Amino acid sequence: MILALALIGFGTALYASQAAAANARSQALLANTAQGFRGRRFPPLPGGDPGRRFARPEIYAQTRAADGTVGERSANLEGLTLPLSPEGLRAVQAGQPWFEAAQLASAHLLIYSAPIEAGGRVGGVLQVARSLAEQDQALQELQRTLLIAGAIATVLAFGLGWLFAGTALRPIGRLTETARLIGAERDFGRRVAYTGPSDEIGQLAATFNTMLTELESAYRQTDQALQAQRRFVADASHELRTPLTIIRGNLGLLQRDPPISADDRAAVLADTVDESERIIRLVHSLLALARSDAGRLLRHERVAVAPLIDELGRQLRAIEPRRALGGGPPPDVAVLADRDALKQVLVILLDNARKFSPPTGQIDLDASASGGLVSIGVRDQGPGIAPDALPHIFERFYRGDPARTGAGAGLGLAIAAGLAEAMGGQISVASQPGAGSIFTVVLPQAPAEDLAAPAAPEPERALVV
Repeated sequence: MILALALIGFGTALYASQAAAANARSQALLANTAQGFRGRRFPPLPGGDPGRRFARPEIYAQTRAADGTVGERSANLEGLTLPLSPEGLRAVQAGQPWFEAAQLASAHLLIYSAPIEAGGRVGGVLQVARSLAEQDQALQELQRTLLIAGAIATVLAFGLGWLFAGTALRPIGRLTETARLIGAERDFGRRVAYTGPSDEIGQLAATFNTMLTELESAYRQTDQALQAQRRFVADASHELRTPLTIIRGNLGLLQRDPPISADDRAAVLADTVDESERIIRLVHSLLALARSDAGRLLRHERVAVAPLIDELGRQLRAIEPRRALGGGPPPDVAVLADRDALKQVLVILLDNARKFSPPTGQIDLDASASGGLVSIGVRDQGPGIAPDALPHIFERFYRGDPARTGAGAGLGLAIAAGLAEAMGGQISVASQPGAGSIFTVVLPQAPAEDLAAPAAPEPERALVV
């Protein structure tokens, strides 16, 4: 549309300029011719044949009196009179030349009327005319040429524009189709195939593909999180259902009529209390996991490692005096961590080692520092972990050995791993069947100059997970 308007404007301007130039040439020719006719009678001019009177550009002359009465005429007018409008007559009477175009017989003429002065006043009018046939024909040819050329140029421009626009916008079409297919199929693995230059379209295609990659990753993470949440809810429901079923059955026994014996009643009550405590422990574990998932902020303060290890050792010996506790002297270093969270992680690892080691089996608790990191290890003498179970032991509710079913809900290690990550650290495990396991907590080391004085040991408390 813009190109068509531009062509119309250009053609109009060109036609107008050519018409104005041709008219100016004709006016100059008539003015010069009029100068040659002044003071002369008009001899017969060429072209007096009536059949060819206005067939080619010719000069026609005529005089008028001051009042406009026609006087002499050139022979080639053959009795016709060159017109003079009232406005032209008044202009000439005022001493001004006058140009006007008129239709005489079948010819289009340009007429020049000039005053003839005598004694300082206008005594008559000299009119000189020229046929505009050739000029009109040339302008018509120009007009026809401009129209044809403009039409051809417009059609070509629209065709080429459609072709180039289609080529340039084809990637946009592919973007649209890809987006539609992704929305319909939920397939974020699709990509836009673009092999053109790295222009705006190329950058758009690259940006769209990058966005699809990020969406695919986010969608995969969301799907994995939803699946993990479904497993978590299912496992939690399963873990809660077992003790609740036992409690309900025990309550039914207590409601029997006739009542059960006193010994049976005491056993039922003891089982009910045990299952209630089991539910409480499970709820506490689920609460800890929920807080970890909610991104609960932990403190990152200086925590001296040696006093914490000594405190844990005293608590373990208080619970199991026969248990051998080994490990070298802890280094005089500190970590950047939350003290309560770090203690809970180590308590979980020690409790895990206690449950799956022989009653008199040794548990090693030691620490080392290297490269700005502090490693705290807990080694047991248990049966070890099967290689196929190692990748899953930090998953929620995972218990690889059926013999461990009564040992817990399978949440302890998941809680420990979540707390370690929240403190900027990590937990790893190394184990071989029959050779025991070692769990290692790695945390960033606090700068040596920022070490705080060892905190006073807390009162000894039982290990509670």
